[in-house]
Amino acid sequence: MSALTELLAVAEDRAGSAQGAGLPVVGCVGADVPVELITAAGLLPLRLAGQPERDHALGDRYLGVGVDPVARSVLTGILAGDYGNLEAIVVSRDCEASLRLFYALRELHRVEPETALPPVYLVDVLHLPHHTTTRYVQARIGQLRDWLGRWRRIGDDDLAAAIEAHDALRQALGRVAVLRRENRLTGTQFLGVVAAATALPVATATDLVERLLAEAPALPEAGGTRVFLTGSSHDGPAVYERLEDNGFFVAGEDHDWGEALFARTCAAPTELALAERYQYNGPAAPRASIRQRATHTAEAARACGAEVLVSYARAGDDAPPWDFPDQRAATGLPAVLAERQPYGELTDDALAAIRELTTAGVAR
Repeated sequence: MSALTELLAVAEDRAGSAQGAGLPVVGCVGADVPVELITAAGLLPLRLAGQPERDHALGDRYLGVGVDPVARSVLTGILAGDYGNLEAIVVSRDCEASLRLFYALRELHRVEPETALPPVYLVDVLHLPHHTTTRYVQARIGQLRDWLGRWRRIGDDDLAAAIEAHDALRQALGRVAVLRRENRLTGTQFLGVVAAATALPVATATDLVERLLAEAPALPEAGGTRVFLTGSSHDGPAVYERLEDNGFFVAGEDHDWGEALFARTCAAPTELALAERYQYNGPAAPRASIRQRATHTAEAARACGAEVLVSYARAGDDAPPWDFPDQRAATGLPAVLAERQPYGELTDDALAAIRELTTAGVAR
C-alpha cells in the first residue's frame, strides 16, 4: 500500500486510527494547543474535527444554534463518544466558539457528572508581538505542563525530544506543500495528509510523510484553475472536493487545517521557544488584524501561483467578510466571497459565482 493511500485511510477514520495507536488519547480543540507537551507526557494528541453530515442537536442543546457549527458538532461528538475513549480534552482559546465549547464542557462536569466526561483544560495563547505576551504564553504553557504531569512528569529532556519530533513532522509537511504546488497532489489529498498527521503518534506520522515524499515521482499530475482558499477553516474535505470536482485545483490556503498548521517551527527545543512558536503562529482570521491577514494571504497566494481567490465564510463565522476587501486588493486576483455557507458545503450559487471568474476569461 502506498504511503498516500495509508495517510488518506487514516484521514477517513482519524479517531479510530488514534485509538488504535496504543497510547492514551487526548482530544485537542484548535491549533493553539501545544501538542508537544501532550506528546512529552506520553499521550497522543488527537485534534478533534466535526462531522458536518451528523445531526448535532446534542451540541445545539448546550451551545445554542448561534455558535459556529464546528464547535456544536465537536461537542456532539464528545458527548456521543464518537472520538472513543479520551483521557483528557485540551481546548485552545483560538476563537469565541472554542471558548464557549470549553465553558460548556466545564459546566457539564459540574451539573451533569453522569456524562462522565474526561478532565478538560483551557490553554490561552495570545498573539500580540510583545515580550509581555511571550511571558504570559510561557506561563500558560508551564501551567499546562504541570497539569499534564498527572499522567507523566515532563522533564526538560522529554520536552526537547517532543519539540524536535514535532518540528521534524512540520518540516516534512512543508515539503509535502511543495509537492502540491508542483501539482503532484490535489488540494483534497493534501488536506487529508495534514489531517492524518494530527491523529497519529508524531514518529509514525513523520515516517509516513517521509515515505510519501519518497514516492512523489510516481504520483500523477493534478490540474485545474489554481484557487487560493481563505476564510473559515476546513476540518474535512467536502469543500475542497466540490471545487476540485468542478475544474479547480486548491493550490493553497491560510486556515489552520492546512499549511498554517505547520508553517512555523520552534527556534530551540525549550519551553520559551515553544511559547514563542505558538505566540507568533498565524495569522488566523479570528485573532489577527485585517492588515495582517491581507499581507499573509497575498504572500501565500503568490507562493502557490494562485489564479483565483475564494473567501469561504461558514455560517456563524463572521470574521472572513471583514478581511475579504483587503485580501482581494492585496492579492490583485479575481476574487469571490462565498458568505453564509453551510458547514462542510459549498452552495450551488457560490460555485456558480466562482465559475463566472473563469468563464469571464480572468483565469484559464
